[in-house]
Amino acid sequence: MMINKLKISSLLLLSTVLTACVSIPEPLVGEYPLLEPQQATQLGQSQNIRWGGVIIAVKPEADSTCMEILSKPLDSKQRPINQDGTTGRFIACKSQFLDPAIFKEGREVTVTGPIKQIEERLIGEFVYAYPIIDATTIYLWAERLERVSYYTGGFYYWPHYIPYFYGGGHHGIH
Repeated sequence: MMINKLKISSLLLLSTVLTACVSIPEPLVGEYPLLEPQQATQLGQSQNIRWGGVIIAVKPEADSTCMEILSKPLDSKQRPINQDGTTGRFIACKSQFLDPAIFKEGREVTVTGPIKQIEERLIGEFVYAYPIIDATTIYLWAERLERVSYYTGGFYYWPHYIPYFYGGGHHGIH
């Protein structure tokens, strides 16, 4: 009986810890349709969305700040996935000043709010239909750290620059 209580307590603790690891930031919590920016241009406005991506451009105006965002799929925390490819583009506007030195090109954001309108703009000479979001939340994610790899052609040189051969499940010093 004591062992079962211990197992149950351990499982509850483990599930709590795992749930905490996948928690969504409070401003991004909610139910949103699985709709991508490219699909939204065909459905029209008034949908409430949660999209994320990488900032392409920021334009502060007198009473608001708008940013063009290259949309990316979101992970379980609702952070844009760092991968090639896109699900479209959209423009998020917030009725306040957002400093372009902080909300700058290359930063990841997740946005919530209703689609205000669909607007056609040029990308080069291509006419592109942008969903314009009246952003209730623009969540700026911390910058990702780059990892340094010491792998070169079958050899690892870490921690003391001793070459380790990597291949076929065999790890050993040459």
